[in-house]
Amino acid sequence: MSGTNIIWIIIALIGVVIAWAISIYNSLVKRKNYMEDAWSGIEVQLKKRHNLMPNLVKTVKGYAEHESSLLKEVTGLRVPKSADTPEATGALEQAFSKQLGGIMVQVEAYPDLKADGSFQRLQEQLATIEAEIEHARRYYNGSVRDLNTLIQSFPSNLIAQKYAFIEAQFFELDAEAARQVPQVDFG
Repeated sequence: MSGTNIIWIIIALIGVVIAWAISIYNSLVKRKNYMEDAWSGIEVQLKKRHNLMPNLVKTVKGYAEHESSLLKEVTGLRVPKSADTPEATGALEQAFSKQLGGIMVQVEAYPDLKADGSFQRLQEQLATIEAEIEHARRYYNGSVRDLNTLIQSFPSNLIAQKYAFIEAQFFELDAEAARQVPQVDFG
């Protein structure tokens, strides 16, 4: 082998290593963007859920004026609070779900409310939104899993460390009761 052939082989190897590093970096960026997009989907669904609350509170309020303390608590929670992490958002949503469950328990005491068309439509919307939140949460957690796997796997972890890609947090609800979709079928 001549000296020029060795130089070309070395240049080709360097080119392969650079192409590999670029490919890994682009994969990390892509997974991070998928994860951020998925988190945005969760936030949209949670906002829909919170925006439904004024209508639900208004409908229930007409039937349960004397339950005003519960309604005030729920109204206070209905404004989406900003949380920095999925864990903090999960904690806020647990409190919200607990209050929402309290309203639904109160509904049991008012058969006329359960039969009200507006309330039934709100129940259907809430059930739909809860299903969409679950779907968005699964998509987000799948995106987090894929990103974290790439960050933790060799040799992509070398590029991840060099460019400060950090593992993401899953969006989970701690309490088993909060993992359940609120029961909204009173028919």
